Amino acid sequence: MGQVAHYLEAQGFATVTLTMTPEFHREVGIPRVAAIEYPYGRPVGQVHDQKGQREVLLAALSVFEKAKAPGQTFNLPFTWPEEPKHTDWQPPEISPIIKLHLDEIKKLGAQARKKLS
Repeated sequence: MGQVAHYLEAQGFATVTLTMTPEFHREVGIPRVAAIEYPYGRPVGQVHDQKGQREVLLAALSVFEKAKAPGQTFNLPFTWPEEPKHTDWQPPEISPIIKLHLDEIKKLGAQARKKLS
């Protein structure tokens, strides 16, 4: 995702990335980040929730209006409607790509939280 965003930005197109891992994307230099605290695999919301998905997409697109410069992160005001432990659609193991980068993601998250405090 980051390489595509950088390529498009170099061609003169503004980009925004909707992500559940804003610390990671900020550290790799994504130009504009719309952060959402939703489970992996459901970045725009629950299946068949057209209204909720539309709200998430419109909020992500609003980052274009809010961002004054590349490199900014905006936390979207949405909360997943159920506890993660109650979701039955999640796989029993984390995805291989997340598993591969989990230590790095945790490290970047800790660094970002440290900067904020």
